[in-house]
Amino acid sequence: MGDRSGERSLATLLTDARMHASQIDALPNDLVPRSNADGYAVAVDIADRLGWEPLGWKIAGTTQAVREKLRIDEPIYGRTYRRFAHASPCTLPHSELLDPLVECEFFVTLAQDLPWRDTPWSRDDVRSAIGTVHAGVEVAECRFPNGALPPLSAILADGAASGRYVFGHEIPNWRDGLSDMAVVLDVDGQPRRHGTGHDVMGDPITPLHWLAETLRGRGMGLLSGETISTGSCTGMFPVKSGAEIVAHFGDQARVEIAFAP
Repeated sequence: MGDRSGERSLATLLTDARMHASQIDALPNDLVPRSNADGYAVAVDIADRLGWEPLGWKIAGTTQAVREKLRIDEPIYGRTYRRFAHASPCTLPHSELLDPLVECEFFVTLAQDLPWRDTPWSRDDVRSAIGTVHAGVEVAECRFPNGALPPLSAILADGAASGRYVFGHEIPNWRDGLSDMAVVLDVDGQPRRHGTGHDVMGDPITPLHWLAETLRGRGMGLLSGETISTGSCTGMFPVKSGAEIVAHFGDQARVEIAFAP
């Protein structure tokens, strides 16, 4: 975009879409951010305009297959909001959702700040800042229809399609390691997706470290109390009206959601 008027116009459109839970059917080419950095800048503007209490952040693109599909060489991230956090078991009205995609993820909540600083954060620094880890399901939503998605930079402006966040049981022994934990998504009583913690960049702590360093490089940080969804272990599952899903994290934690008509 040659000037900032296009970015402001896109921010206005996406802010309105967020507030009214609606989609933008066709995005004019002159409103598509020219770079991913521009898209992230629009997302910051939208968060400021909304003024909603943050929940934290989502991370996506944590598998090689997804990154190849998106033509990116690193994960992506977006702001999430506390008003869209739910406790399992819960019921979500499918008619109010925007092309919902179910993703089984580890939800990491920080007990210490990881603020901006000059020096890099180590993996141990990030691990030490974690307070709790929960089994979680992101119900991703995009303000653009799945059948007519714009370039990635516009999706980044939309918070990387952040949606609803359903917290299941806490995983008490997460410090023993999450890589080997099996994750299974059941839909209407049938297993439909399988994965492990290893499917998230080898270990769910890895994308969290990546986010801390990425935000630090952009003059930002992470705060105590923020929850970060660390990327899907089971891919993206399009869920239909009336479906009931259960996400199993090993034999100790689960998330249950009914998608009412």
